Amino acid sequence: MKAIRLEEPRRFEYVDIADPGPPGPGQVLVRTHRMGICGTDLSGFLGKFPFFKYPRVPGHELGVEVLAVGDGVTNVKVGDRCSVEPYMNCGTCFACRRGQGNCCTTLNVIGVMIDGGLCERFLIRADKLHPSAKLSYEQLALVETLAIGCHATDRGASTTGDHVLIIGAGPIGLATLEFTRLTGATVTVMDMVQSRLDFCKQQYGIQHTILFKNDGSELEQMKAITGGDMYLVVTDATGNKYSMSSAMKYVAHTGSLVYVGITTEEVSFLHPTLHRPEMTLKASRNALPRDFGRIIRLIEDGTINTTPWITHRTPFANMVAEFESFTRPETGVIKAVVDVSTAGS
Repeated sequence: MKAIRLEEPRRFEYVDIADPGPPGPGQVLVRTHRMGICGTDLSGFLGKFPFFKYPRVPGHELGVEVLAVGDGVTNVKVGDRCSVEPYMNCGTCFACRRGQGNCCTTLNVIGVMIDGGLCERFLIRADKLHPSAKLSYEQLALVETLAIGCHATDRGASTTGDHVLIIGAGPIGLATLEFTRLTGATVTVMDMVQSRLDFCKQQYGIQHTILFKNDGSELEQMKAITGGDMYLVVTDATGNKYSMSSAMKYVAHTGSLVYVGITTEEVSFLHPTLHRPEMTLKASRNALPRDFGRIIRLIEDGTINTTPWITHRTPFANMVAEFESFTRPETGVIKAVVDVSTAGS
C-alpha cells in the first residue's frame, strides 16, 4: 500500500507499508481521498513542532470514504464521506472524564504522534468519524483546521461589541477569524504579510488590519481602532516566540490572551505586564467532538464558505517535490490539499 512518510525533518519518502487489514470491533476501514496540509505538517517538516515524532506518516486533516465497518459500529456505514477527528484520547484520564479529550494526558494525534492518513487506507475508531452526505472530500478535509479556530474562539469567549485582535493570518488565524466574526465582535487582524491581510479584507470584509513592522506603529493603530482601550481578547496564532512574548501589551485591562499557536521555544514576559491588568492567559489545544458536527452544519448551510480557502492542490505523486514551497508565504498559499485518491494509480 502506498504512503508518504516524513523520515526526518525536511526528508519525505514514498514508501510501501502494510495493508491495515479488516476493521475490528468499534473500528472502521477508510480510504483517504483528500488531505489538507496544515501548520503542524509544515512545522513537522521544518523540525519545529514539539509533539512530532519521526519517522511518521503525516495527515490529520482528512476527507475519507468508509470502506468497511467493524462489529458494533452504528454511526457510519460503507460509502459514507467523513471528516476525521484525529485526537485519539483514552477516555478515562482526568481531562477525559471532564469532557476535555482534546487535552488527554496520553493523547495521540494521528499524523503527529502516530501514523496518519497520507496513505491509501487506514483503520480508525468509529467515534472519530463525522459524516456528511452533502460535503465534498475537500470540504471535509478542512473541518479539522476550522475546529482548531472554533475551539480557540470559545476559549477567548468574545461577544458582540468586543474588540478582538487575531495575530497571524495563516490557516489557524483564519479559522479563528471564521468563528470570531460569528460572535459579533469587532475584529482586527495583524500579520507581517500584506497579501494575507488583503485576503482578510477581500474575503471577510475585515475593516481593521495592521501590517506588523515592529516599529511601534501597530500600537498607535490599535489605540485608534479601540478608542484607546486595546483588545478584550487577543489570540496569537503565530507560533512565534517573539510574537507570543509581546502579545500581552495588546490586551485590555481585564482582558484575555489566548495562545493557539505552538512554539518549542521559551515565551517570556515581565510579570507586571500580566498582573497589572489582571489579565487571563489561556492556551487552546486541538478541538472538541462537538466542534466537528457544528462546523459540518455551518458549511452545509453556507454560513462558512470554504471556496476561498484552498489556494493550492497537488496530486499524491507531486507532493514531495512541491511540499517545501508550501512553507513559504510568498507563494501565496493559504491552504494546500493533497489528492491522496491518486496514490494507487
